[in-house]
Amino acid sequence: MESDRIGRLAIIGAGAMGSAFAKGVISAGLLSPEDVTMADVYKPRLGELADEFGVNVTQSPAEAMAGADVVLFAVKPAVLLDILPELSDAVREGQLIISIAAGVRLEAIESALPRGAAVIRTMPNTPCQIGMGAIGFSRGRSVSDDQVSMAKRLFDAVGLSFEVPEKLLNAVTGLSGSGPAYVYIMIEALSDAGVRVGLPRNAALALAAQTVLGSAKMVLETGEHPMKLKDQVTSPGGTTIAGVDALDRHGFRTALMEAVKAATKRSEELA
Repeated sequence: MESDRIGRLAIIGAGAMGSAFAKGVISAGLLSPEDVTMADVYKPRLGELADEFGVNVTQSPAEAMAGADVVLFAVKPAVLLDILPELSDAVREGQLIISIAAGVRLEAIESALPRGAAVIRTMPNTPCQIGMGAIGFSRGRSVSDDQVSMAKRLFDAVGLSFEVPEKLLNAVTGLSGSGPAYVYIMIEALSDAGVRVGLPRNAALALAAQTVLGSAKMVLETGEHPMKLKDQVTSPGGTTIAGVDALDRHGFRTALMEAVKAATKRSEELA
């Protein structure tokens, strides 16, 4: 396998996240549809994916894995732990195994597979479904640098990815894994506030969502610290500083920090 290509990809699990990765790699031109095979027990869903993306489909995970260079397990944690021992014989030398199952540690996956299996554990979030995900991942003991590079290209096809030590994946879960829910609450609150001060509901919701989207893109594309960008909007004695003061008085920053800490702790408990 070469670091500048993915080869053939098998995706075990045809739910929202598995489908997002299939769409991402095909849309990004990393793989052609015929190089992707998806496996799932639900036959009607496989038919939909074959029609939508042109990928190969099968109800047999072992069959999907047979010709794959990379195998992505996009199934729930309990399902992963159930099927890994059954699929151990299907794992071949040099194959990269990627798991998105929350809380299932690298050690647990590696122990269920042949000795020396290359395993990467990742924590994506739901915006991967529209190619705007935030993804943290950790490599197992037998993963080469070339395989990490290949996995990162796969992840970056559906968003933005960072490699972190496995002990920090719970923090990734608390921040970006659970983070979309915090942002949705903020958008809802901004929208309701807009209605409260007289805006039509549809306009308030669109303005709130676009404001969040545009502000996030400013951070990523300019590379400026959020504090500097905030100061550019905040004129002395103006409207924005009045709003910022209200946020501080009501504990907005502290609430977000506590949300990430609570979600991280719960992720550690579940693991």
